[in-house]
Amino acid sequence: MLEINIENGNDYTLCRPVGELDAYTVGQFREALTGLTEHARVLIDLSEVPFMDSAGLGALIGGIRRARESDGEVVVACSRPTLTRLLHTTGFDRIVPVTESIEDAEAAFGQANE
Repeated sequence: MLEINIENGNDYTLCRPVGELDAYTVGQFREALTGLTEHARVLIDLSEVPFMDSAGLGALIGGIRRARESDGEVVVACSRPTLTRLLHTTGFDRIVPVTESIEDAEAAFGQANE
């Protein structure tokens, strides 16, 4: 089961999925990301995602692509070493900044397109 928490802040919108991102839950995640394309800055916190398969990674990349098509900016925070390793191994961190904390992700806004 997947729960997705969306919080609107002053400078960005926080998207925090809680649960596994896999073939069974990816539709819900994809739908949530599509709903965020109207926001200028989106921080995706994956720290409560214990597992993500290729379907989850694909949805994440697709959501980032749609956000950029709308001139949005996305950064990712993830404090789980196994998931962070996946994001680095796949080269995901070359697409958007990937940080270990929300505070570091907040600081990464503006650096994403440099």
